[in-house]
Amino acid sequence: MKHWIEAARLRTLPLSVSGIIVGSMYALANPTENILTPTEVFNWRLFGFAILTTLGLQILSNFANDYGDGLKGTDNEDRVGPKRAIQSGVISPKDMKRAIIITSILTLLSAILLIYYAFADTNIIYSLFFLALGILAIASAIRYTVGNTAYGYRGFGDLFVFIFFGLVSTLGVNFLYSKQLDAILFLPAIAIGLLSVGVLNLNNMRDEASDRKSNKNTIVVKIGGAKAKKYHYFLVTSAMFLIVLFALLSDFHFDQYLFLLAYIPLTKHLVTVRKNQEPRLLDPELKKLALSTFALSILLALCMIYFFSDVIVNTMMGGR
Repeated sequence: MKHWIEAARLRTLPLSVSGIIVGSMYALANPTENILTPTEVFNWRLFGFAILTTLGLQILSNFANDYGDGLKGTDNEDRVGPKRAIQSGVISPKDMKRAIIITSILTLLSAILLIYYAFADTNIIYSLFFLALGILAIASAIRYTVGNTAYGYRGFGDLFVFIFFGLVSTLGVNFLYSKQLDAILFLPAIAIGLLSVGVLNLNNMRDEASDRKSNKNTIVVKIGGAKAKKYHYFLVTSAMFLIVLFALLSDFHFDQYLFLLAYIPLTKHLVTVRKNQEPRLLDPELKKLALSTFALSILLALCMIYFFSDVIVNTMMGGR
């Protein structure tokens, strides 16, 4: 059990649910006109299965990454981060493949229940669309490093992370609640996507030397470490700007900017990356950036709920 928990890479899980938290709390803070009671505003079953589905996708991606990199020999003595399960021999490729299949099935079942609680039998088109999206997400999580055409080896991992753990996570879960797409929510969705890509970019900066030897052509391998740093600054600072822009356009009051507290560790992180001269020493920054993103999502969610609390109170009293 210890080895399976390590293979699931628990430190990556808080980051994966950041978009779910923001998208869900935005739905709670912005009830649509046809919603009259708090029960209709927020569905705990929907929230729970959204979290489970996202966690399933992240764990599946971690298992598949361990399996794909292990078989390709990318995980070797040159690797800097924690030892992988297949690399160290504590889990066999056969058992990992079985775990990938089981995790895929469980994640799909969770996605189906999520879709059911969102639409029941009233919106078959939406249901089919999100089912297809769920299947695509599962396939993409596996194909990141598995197979001869693994897109993670061709520099497309950043795009996958941005789309599924940023846009789909935040906008998708909000749509499941509200059945509509709110344009302003693109700002935090893009921001969370950029920060999620930032974590992947840190991972690739750390592993640049070993990835280059293994022909794993990540964006960092393609552009080099110096440009990868500039790319990283862009990812994090753009995310910070977009969240502030979201607050301004949402007319947050001055006391609704509590989320700025998360900018302190983010700024310190950028300083650390700028000063870094040895990519191997970036490993601790992965956890710091992931937890900072998670903290930012929690604080932003609290700010949204507080800002729109008058709407929620009126809703509870039967008003609009």
